[in-house]
Amino acid sequence: MIRYKLRCAAAHEFEGWFRDSGAFDKLAKAELVECTVCGSTQVERALMAPAVVSSRKKAKRPAAPPAAEAPPAAPPVPEPAGQRMAAGPIPAQLVAMLQRLRAEVEKSCDYVGKDFAEEARKIHNGEAEARGIYGEATDAEAEALAEEGIDVARLPWVPRADG
Repeated sequence: MIRYKLRCAAAHEFEGWFRDSGAFDKLAKAELVECTVCGSTQVERALMAPAVVSSRKKAKRPAAPPAAEAPPAAPPVPEPAGQRMAAGPIPAQLVAMLQRLRAEVEKSCDYVGKDFAEEARKIHNGEAEARGIYGEATDAEAEALAEEGIDVARLPWVPRADG
């Protein structure tokens, strides 16, 4: 993981964590990195001083915080019925991104409801037209699909942006 100091077009500065520099570049180009203050997607890396430790200071360097520590929590987002939230409340900027993702899924894919696992198998086996689908699957159904080599993704299904 790499931490970048970021700056939006309105000069707001904030930090972001990314898998590597390529991940930041790809997300920024797709306008998926948003300013935490104003929501602008015109974001670039700001100048940062490198974390250099001299041999004299190495012994006094504090230990890195445990990996399980999380940043301060944002206000909670209501959890949709029947879904779990793995790591607590979702930050507002992430909710906005998930709302855009939901709108794109609903626009581009077919809703198959509770028949999701069955329809995914049919598509995988060539018994149904290959297309994007979405719907509901139990944990057991999703696990069975994965064991059969059928790639599926679970998305946090947040309320629509338009209410």
